[in-house]
Amino acid sequence: MIKNIHKIIALVGIGLMSSVGMAQEKEEETIGTERVVIVKAYTPTISDAFKIKSIPSVKDSVTQQKKELNYSIFSVPVASTFTPVKGKAAAIEKPKQAKLYDNYATLGFGNYTSVLAEFYSNFQLNRSDNMGVYLHHNSSQGGIDDLVLDDKFYNTFLDLNYTSRTRDVVYGIEAGGEHKLINWYGLPANSILTTAQIDGIEEQQSYYGVKIGAQLEIEDAMLKKGQLEYRFFGDAFNTSEHRLQIKPTFEFEVADEVITTKVIADYLGGSFERNRGSLSQIPNEYSVFNIGVAPSLIILRDHLSVQLGASVFYSMDIENSDNDFFIYPNITASYRVLEDAVIAYGGIEGGLSQNSYRDAVIKNPFVSPTLFLSPTSNQFDGYIGLKGKLSDMVTYNFRGSYISEMDKALLVNNPRTTLLLEGYDYGNSFSYRYDDMKTIKAFGEIGFAISNRFKLGASVTYFNYSMDREQEAWNLPEIESSLTMDYQITDQWSFGAQVFYVGERKELDHATLTIPSVAQSVVELDSFIDANINIGYRFNDRLSVFAKGNNLLGETYEKWINYPVQGIQVLGGATYKFDF
Repeated sequence: MIKNIHKIIALVGIGLMSSVGMAQEKEEETIGTERVVIVKAYTPTISDAFKIKSIPSVKDSVTQQKKELNYSIFSVPVASTFTPVKGKAAAIEKPKQAKLYDNYATLGFGNYTSVLAEFYSNFQLNRSDNMGVYLHHNSSQGGIDDLVLDDKFYNTFLDLNYTSRTRDVVYGIEAGGEHKLINWYGLPANSILTTAQIDGIEEQQSYYGVKIGAQLEIEDAMLKKGQLEYRFFGDAFNTSEHRLQIKPTFEFEVADEVITTKVIADYLGGSFERNRGSLSQIPNEYSVFNIGVAPSLIILRDHLSVQLGASVFYSMDIENSDNDFFIYPNITASYRVLEDAVIAYGGIEGGLSQNSYRDAVIKNPFVSPTLFLSPTSNQFDGYIGLKGKLSDMVTYNFRGSYISEMDKALLVNNPRTTLLLEGYDYGNSFSYRYDDMKTIKAFGEIGFAISNRFKLGASVTYFNYSMDREQEAWNLPEIESSLTMDYQITDQWSFGAQVFYVGERKELDHATLTIPSVAQSVVELDSFIDANINIGYRFNDRLSVFAKGNNLLGETYEKWINYPVQGIQVLGGATYKFDF
């Protein structure tokens, strides 16, 4: 029996070896083509499934018998007023949305014979077009103590706009006018003028201007945005200034990346009737044209956002035949370290800023109409910072900067002239001085949104200046800070408060006679705190009243040398909303 089994195994082994050899020979043969005839199509079927039934058998050696329980129910009636009701699903209470009106008018009056008036109206011409009108007036008849000159002022402007919005194109046209009246009332404290000379001073100045502009936005086009604006600005001393700015923005793709290119064309030309440095009435004319190109590339990678770019400017001083070429960096980056909680950011940016007469008046309305105007080259502003949202209630932003500027425009007090020709020649006006300046800047702000009704905010900024030629950074403070609060007490009552602090500033002291070869005397302007509040009460969706209090500490501080401000100012009025 065993011998037969051995023979069978031997035969099987020989057969397997021969089949392997044949398979190797077939692998070396060339694969040929064969014809396969399908007699019947394949029709798959699924057989019936049956659930396996199994009943486990209990083989426990110990089986406990259930005990029989005998009990009875003892019912006692209880007095109750409880009535079961069906439960209701909880829902968030939606606040009642206030009705929005297309128009409103505001009128208010206060001490110092002050008037505040505003009017706004929006006309929806059709589904895509609308037109708006905004008129603002703020004035005071003055009344600051211990002044010998008039200190009243007016400030009025009117804006008109038309906007059309379609799916692919948005464009708008705007026009406006402005008028401002001020008085050069800041005579030096030690002025030796006689009463007759003071009475002969014509301290009033009027500014006026007009503007017209247009904006354009296009989807899916190389020309993404466009802005055009023309302004005329003049005053009562025959000053005229024209400014034309054209700012198109282009976008195009290169290697799946979007490159944005901004073009800036800025022309400024005008003339002052008089050059302050000359006793004769020689006109002071200026004409400057700046053109720049600023391409940039934005890279987005997960939590990282980087903008790589630069700007190139060519500045032409047409009046003096002097041209300059500038290159500035434009690099920014931000990284989300902890989502929205911690965002690190930094950058280095620069650009060319053209100083104008209108810009000077906005900074300080008491400038003389004899300015020398030149562009300021912002060589670079390098900064790093952290910002974020610690919770739904707390936000923060901290930043440190190092800034380099060439031909920085500094406002300084003008000395009294030998020949008193105009109302600004008595040491009561200001003009520009230019110098190269380096600034170290530290900024921090924090905001608290306790609820939708109560919000707090605080900020502080520190400056450290380094000048090239000037003794000081004239009229620039070392510290600025602010504290703001908004509280919607009820649906009718609202309250707000703002406190501003400005540190000491340095100014030239023209009251002290100095030798030309010796540095001029410097006077320090005191720091000041300006506290303001506003209270509002809403009768309904249409009518509300308000009261405002400004400079509540009553300090007649000097924002500019020899120019004290009004003391405690109180103004009250009403606002009415309506539809035509």
